[in-house]
Amino acid sequence: MPDEATISHEDNGSHGAYRMDVKGSERQAELTWRRSLGCEGDVRIADHTFTPPQARGKGVAGKLVEALITDAQENGFTIVPACPYVAVQFDRHPEWADLRAQ
Repeated sequence: MPDEATISHEDNGSHGAYRMDVKGSERQAELTWRRSLGCEGDVRIADHTFTPPQARGKGVAGKLVEALITDAQENGFTIVPACPYVAVQFDRHPEWADLRAQ
């Protein structure tokens, strides 16, 4: 996977997604989130990741998680890693602990 891959971010207020084109696939890789209602502060629930089969194991989903993390750091929101892949990434990166919603 090229380092210059472009990740787009869609924010519809209550939900959104990070997406990236994958060479050889009509479907984009994506990480979706929804805004948590009833939580204090800006909390986003990372609820799903998808990577087309031909791009799995190449760091695509990791790049999407990194984009989410960068946005959280820059925009002051926290994350509930409801998606198992995102939860594993949080476990692998203890430096992100302050971005995990309580």
